Amino acid sequence: MHRLAPALLGRLARARHWAPVLRGGAAASGEEEQFVFPEYELEPSDEATAAAAAAAAAAGGAGAAAAAAALWSEVNRCGQNGDFARALKSVNKILQISKDDVTALQCKVVCLIQNGNFKEALSVINTNTKVLTSDIIAFEKAYCEYRLNRIENALKTIQSASQQTDKLKELYGQVLYRLERYDDCLAAYRDLIRNSQDEYEEERKTNLSAVVAAQSTWEKVMPEDLGLREATYELCYNSACALIGQGKLNEAMKKLQKAEELCRQSLSEDSDVTEEDIEAELAIIHGQMAYIMQLQGRTEDALQLYNQIIKLKPTDVGLLAVIANNIITINKDQNVFDSKKKVKLTNAEGVEHKLSKKQLQAIEFNKALLAMYTNQADQCRKLSASLQSQSPEHLLPVLIQAAQLCREKQHAKAIGLLQDFADQHPANAAEIKLTMAQLKIAQGSVTKACMILRSIEELQHKPGMVSALVTMYSHEEDIDSAIEVFTQAIQWYQQFQPKSPVHLSLIREAANFKLKHGRKKEAISDLEELWKQNPKDVHTLAQLISAYSLVDPEKAKVLSKHLPSSDTMSLKVDVDALENSHGATYVRKKAGKLTGDNQQKEQGQGDVKKKKKKKKGKLPKNYDPKVTPDPERWLPMRERSYYRGRKKGKKKDQVGKGTQGSTTAGSSELDASRTASSPPTSPRPGSAAAVSATSNVIPPRHQKPAGAPATKKKQQQKKKKGAKGGW
Repeated sequence: MHRLAPALLGRLARARHWAPVLRGGAAASGEEEQFVFPEYELEPSDEATAAAAAAAAAAGGAGAAAAAAALWSEVNRCGQNGDFARALKSVNKILQISKDDVTALQCKVVCLIQNGNFKEALSVINTNTKVLTSDIIAFEKAYCEYRLNRIENALKTIQSASQQTDKLKELYGQVLYRLERYDDCLAAYRDLIRNSQDEYEEERKTNLSAVVAAQSTWEKVMPEDLGLREATYELCYNSACALIGQGKLNEAMKKLQKAEELCRQSLSEDSDVTEEDIEAELAIIHGQMAYIMQLQGRTEDALQLYNQIIKLKPTDVGLLAVIANNIITINKDQNVFDSKKKVKLTNAEGVEHKLSKKQLQAIEFNKALLAMYTNQADQCRKLSASLQSQSPEHLLPVLIQAAQLCREKQHAKAIGLLQDFADQHPANAAEIKLTMAQLKIAQGSVTKACMILRSIEELQHKPGMVSALVTMYSHEEDIDSAIEVFTQAIQWYQQFQPKSPVHLSLIREAANFKLKHGRKKEAISDLEELWKQNPKDVHTLAQLISAYSLVDPEKAKVLSKHLPSSDTMSLKVDVDALENSHGATYVRKKAGKLTGDNQQKEQGQGDVKKKKKKKKGKLPKNYDPKVTPDPERWLPMRERSYYRGRKKGKKKDQVGKGTQGSTTAGSSELDASRTASSPPTSPRPGSAAAVSATSNVIPPRHQKPAGAPATKKKQQQKKKKGAKGGW
């Protein structure tokens, strides 16, 4: 039994964004299909043998006839053993004896097809058209054209055949699928399943489910229930593709997980299949899972799964192209170096025959976007121009060209290009004009942008458009134009959808806008309309009375009678409960019980406020209460009477001075006058000794604490710098 090759279905994302591509339904594409041998056998019939013997006898006698019979036996034996290369040699020897032997020519074509030489087989058919008529060789010719991707020629060959055999019908269904004529393809497979009974029924059901998945994805047709039992992983996979087309991503993921499980079970039963073969077969299912993850916003998981598939190096160029494209859509304008490497996979040979037209179009769009983001302006223009020639009415090519012009600071040219496209294709003018308005706003021309938006007739009455126009006109302080936008939208709804929720909402917003900008007289008609629709709306009535009070006071008095009385409007609110509620910003303190002292303080309003206690100041660490502080301690050191200036070179040895061989260090150590002594006590202030000894007194800031070792001089200096509160 031959195995049907999976084909590709796809789903295109929104036009303005990178378009990931969906790997789709398993249908017979023919790339991996094993050719089914014709109904005739390689062993010739009696009539064929007699004709060959007669030809051989005419050419060379009885010996040639015997040789021909032996060659036919060899051809038959090689055909049964699958050795078609050897069978081809025998057939060629027969044709040397009788070059117009129809049976030998048919066998030669079959052997060439089995060996994959489709061009040579088709050449043999076309060379011997007089002998090999279309009735005899129609299937083989159509199959060769199909495998050479000449799909239109294959269709003509099938349709020109006088008799439609089951083989031709089978091939006809595959040709229709490749031509994306899904309705005709569905009818062809239904007819095949209904009128045939052989070992290929499961494959036909698989192809039928693939056609339904294609309709769901590309043509947005609601798939019908075919009643197929999803016993194989191909059927589960196609069912998942149909669910993706409907947007049922979670259900599709469950189907893919089931397909993966069935695939592992079916392949693990074969002892010759390795784990690598199983992973290669599961690549298409994993690729579809990653696509669903990408649609769900799980881009990191999707990217990881895509890269795992690429590491397997699958032989399916279509699968690689789809995965590479989807990785590019995840990268977008980031990681462009990786995207440049991945885009090469989309250019592989044969990709155009493995993907659908919409998939190829999506990939080309993404190539143009990548060229734009990598500053390849010429390449971007070339790709977008090619896309526009292929699809003149498509929006994306012209939008890409306009974006490229904007990157080159040519906004006027971009707007002109968009305007030309809108004039040529009025059906797609709305999206183009929205883009033009965006460009005008980016240039600061808000009024011109408003004019462009108001020219889109099918969107003039939409609430979103009204809101945008009113906001833009308010920014430009053009209140009259904003009110005009409201008026036109209200008139449209009054004519087509009167008293609808959107209609009343627009009237409400128009009235509020007019009141906000002091147009109370103009707001009266809107408020009256709202009040008529809901006479119990007190808020609208109050606004109406306020508006009439400036225009018609008498009318305002009449309307004020409809206001409810103050008793009915009084709100029964528990103030304490409201203050204690969560989120209260102000809470009134409850009055507590007043003591006797508090009562006196409340009564005596003129009493002096209680004085705050002053904190006791910090004293220096070396403070001695027995010593009188220096009276000049508040003055800077330079302004004190006992300051004698700083001695320079105090810490340096006097090298090179004095008599030869003398040192200053030794003399300073032996000088008794320089030894440290305890600081003298300060005399009593006012005494004669105090006055005479003022210049010799060491102030407290410069006094050393008693018992301090001389070796910690540097450490004390650091502490002194960081000390606070000293004298």
